[in-house]
Amino acid sequence: MKEVLSPNNFIKDIIIDDIKSNKYGGKVITRFPPEPNGYLHIGHAKSICINFGLAKEFNGKCNLRFDDTNPSKEEQEYVDAIIEDVKWLGFDWGEKIYYASDYFEQLYEWAIQLIKDGKAYVCDLSPEEIKQYRGTLTEPGKESPYRNRSVEENLDLFQRMRKGEFPDGSKVLRAKIDMSSGNINLRDPVMYRIKHEAHQRTANKWCIYPMYDWAHGQSDSIEGITHSICTMEYEDHRPLYDWFIEQLNIFHPRQIEFARLNLSHTVLSKRKLLRLVQENYVSGWDDPRMPTLAGMRRRGYTPEAIREFIERIGVGKKESLVDIALLEYCVRKDLNKRAKRVMAVLKPLKVVILNYPEDKVEYLEAINNPEDESMGSRLVPFSRVIYIEKDDFMEEPHKKFYRLSLGREVRLRYAYYIKCVDFKKDKDGDISEIYCTYDPSTKGGWAPDGRQVKATLHWVSASHAFEAEVRLYDHLFTKENPDDTEEGKDFTDYINPNSIEILKNCYLEPSLQDAKVGDRFQFERLGYFCVDSKDSKPQKPIFNRIVTLKDEWKKIQKIGQP
Repeated sequence: MKEVLSPNNFIKDIIIDDIKSNKYGGKVITRFPPEPNGYLHIGHAKSICINFGLAKEFNGKCNLRFDDTNPSKEEQEYVDAIIEDVKWLGFDWGEKIYYASDYFEQLYEWAIQLIKDGKAYVCDLSPEEIKQYRGTLTEPGKESPYRNRSVEENLDLFQRMRKGEFPDGSKVLRAKIDMSSGNINLRDPVMYRIKHEAHQRTANKWCIYPMYDWAHGQSDSIEGITHSICTMEYEDHRPLYDWFIEQLNIFHPRQIEFARLNLSHTVLSKRKLLRLVQENYVSGWDDPRMPTLAGMRRRGYTPEAIREFIERIGVGKKESLVDIALLEYCVRKDLNKRAKRVMAVLKPLKVVILNYPEDKVEYLEAINNPEDESMGSRLVPFSRVIYIEKDDFMEEPHKKFYRLSLGREVRLRYAYYIKCVDFKKDKDGDISEIYCTYDPSTKGGWAPDGRQVKATLHWVSASHAFEAEVRLYDHLFTKENPDDTEEGKDFTDYINPNSIEILKNCYLEPSLQDAKVGDRFQFERLGYFCVDSKDSKPQKPIFNRIVTLKDEWKKIQKIGQP
């Protein structure tokens, strides 16, 4: 696998210094710790590539750990999807998968230790009252009236909380730190809340569950994580993680923060992605318009392209909005090397070649991929009646239209020169058939007399092509940054009404009828396409457009620089 991070990456520099000073005995152990409350998206791919990439580069280890501390939002479906996504991206965590829920008993014992040390207490304030007492960025918090309970009372109440004697929301366990701290995270944060709810792994064993901020740092410590790499929003949480670890006097990982990924024309908030699914703006988490890895995989993106994209945007501390054109460029660049070229007509227009024998069929050689000669060639059938794209004919062509029109000659890819001599319209006045003649001497698409044409068209033989559904996908949002909403607007107000176009009556060359789920092709002149993994059936593939052939890279001056 290609190295993920650039040589001058600041995280690498820190790790190199730690190795030189023998801070962790020369070890490098990282982790990717998703919460199983949704599907992974392209932003998570950045964290995956960084954590697994660093472990690989420094001959270390990267744990896959599920921070499963909230049974209300977590499901086995998400666990399974995350495992599949990490594998698909090309990373290996070894034989063991880790879970924060495996540490519930140890976390409970450590909470008991803090209570005995007078550094944690049971609080009866409601969630709303706790929020009010917490203060603001400019005003200090106010101490809870339950803050000075005795150690004995706190131990008794906390143990009874575990036994299930109190209803949800009636009590919490809080750390006793500093209600006047300038860092709000240190104002007696909640460590445990009561939830009489079954956990997807521990069932009904627990009715109190640790808060993320209490479980996360200690889980890293238990696993011996040397470098706890996370996004910048956790920078203000680091003093809290440090406080817990210092009070417990346990192994202390080093936390390093980096800027998360923000991608144009989409949203990467789990809450917003969940809304898109629940409110039926998309067909599901794996909708090909979604920025989830499941959606990108179904659309036809390759893991190699995503890894290159992550490498190109780099790792820094300053957030920026990365143009989705860069991601599409990486996908296009990768597929250009691996995708077989084929011919498909998405909006067909019938062409009759008048001087071609009615009963004749030729099989013409077509190159599979000019970028890779080892992919060889194939034979495509050619006959008297073919289909071309509607947009490739114009009754009254404008100055810059070089394709087919009355009296004009064009090249058919791999076939012959044809010249339009007549056309027919239907009752609505639309062009329904084109009548042409062909030059038999131009077989292969080249004229022996050296005459040139200005356009080459793709085509399929009408009697050999099969009919298929093709789905054309575009950006899900019209606004570059849909998170930046105008007053009175919701991010859903910027959803692109043309983000999907379903074409039912497309004609594809016969070789595509046997295409398998996940197979990727370049439809000549149209873009890159993939066989849909959900709705396709044997001999009835449905094709998703991955990206167009248009390359926007030249418009990108500087993207994602740290």
